[in-house]
Amino acid sequence: MTVACTDFLDKKPDIKLVIPKTLHDADLLLNDYGTLNSNYPTFGEIGTDDYYLTKQRWDAISNYDQRMAYTWSDEPYIDAMQWQRPYKVVYIANQVITILSKLPQQGNQEVDYRRAWGAAHFYRAFAFHQLTELYCPAYQKTTGTKELGIPIRLDPGVDEKSHRATLEQTFAQIIGDYKTAVRFLPLIEPVKSRPHKASAYAALARVYLYMGDFEQAYSYADSCIQLKPDLLDFNKLNVNGNNPMTRFNVEVLFPALATGATPMAATTALIDTILYASYSDGDLRKRAFFKPNSNPVDSRYYKGSYDQSNTLFFGITTSEVYLIKAEAATRLGKLADARGTINMLLQSRWDKNSSYVSISESDGDRLLQLILDERRKELVFRGRRWSDLKRLNLEPRFQTTLKRVVGDKSYALPPNDLRYAYRISETVLELSGIQQNER
Repeated sequence: MTVACTDFLDKKPDIKLVIPKTLHDADLLLNDYGTLNSNYPTFGEIGTDDYYLTKQRWDAISNYDQRMAYTWSDEPYIDAMQWQRPYKVVYIANQVITILSKLPQQGNQEVDYRRAWGAAHFYRAFAFHQLTELYCPAYQKTTGTKELGIPIRLDPGVDEKSHRATLEQTFAQIIGDYKTAVRFLPLIEPVKSRPHKASAYAALARVYLYMGDFEQAYSYADSCIQLKPDLLDFNKLNVNGNNPMTRFNVEVLFPALATGATPMAATTALIDTILYASYSDGDLRKRAFFKPNSNPVDSRYYKGSYDQSNTLFFGITTSEVYLIKAEAATRLGKLADARGTINMLLQSRWDKNSSYVSISESDGDRLLQLILDERRKELVFRGRRWSDLKRLNLEPRFQTTLKRVVGDKSYALPPNDLRYAYRISETVLELSGIQQNER
């Protein structure tokens, strides 16, 4: 028996047997939830104003890069995972696209082929956009051809030297990939972790809102809602429970989870007191999203992840799409449409035992501010605040100076500061030779 085992182990496998090359292989690659739907960058969320840390909590953070990210300290970063994990998603997506490009589209597997082709382009675009929001300046059409974007890797080869595209080229690739996803993804996706057509419409709405193209943001948000209008009724949730939102609930269009980060941990991050006070007592989100904490006295933790766990949810939901449509409609002068959209969302969040007073604001500027306030309250700890700060800082009326106090030291991040484009890890720079962000 020992000899037989030794003989078996000595035999070298045929390398051709382990190279993915079939539609089934491509489908298996797309089922890697741990890679494709998880571990997206948290540095942006670490830098937001939705929470605070006491000095004791800040001192207890062992990861030096995460401590520096909290205070926007512009020092070299070592942690390469924030960069590498999304590019692993890109690598797998490119593997799938390469496999499928060598296979026929016709035949009895055409439906599965189209589904996989669309999903691969969606995942690649999602990863590219996550990287762009963290490592690039806010998009402006007038400067997009001059600003640095990210390396656009479109094949699974690892030997090709990386170069940063322009920000304009980066967004063109993201939009192109998402539009391919819209064309090929099915209306109904049986695997809950995978994207479908409404997911791609929502993703395009998210990207166009970030770019300030409100016509396109409105159009794609509306298309998504036409296909997937579902909203959670918070009256049917156990809002006092530890994890009120169930995983893959009716609002989830695409599930994506953040990588772990100590500053954002469930029993570390303390909710900003002004933000918490902005929720009305009849707003069930006040109980569904937060739980009380006694140290410090009268502080709050976050508990509202759509993953039904302590992992932060950075995916896309219908609630976000309603907010995109409402904001875009307001900016386009469609005030009645905007009011109807935001009221539909808020009614689903309101305690049935407390009368909901519909938003009836007729002044466009005031209505826009109301909608932006609701956007922050709805999407707290959802990976949206950092990108919202960046895009809104381009408008003087919405500019925000972020401030931190850690012990006897104060820190500030002014609007449009270069630090809104995080430094790329020195490890990544050494390995790739790409250009660091301007400082």
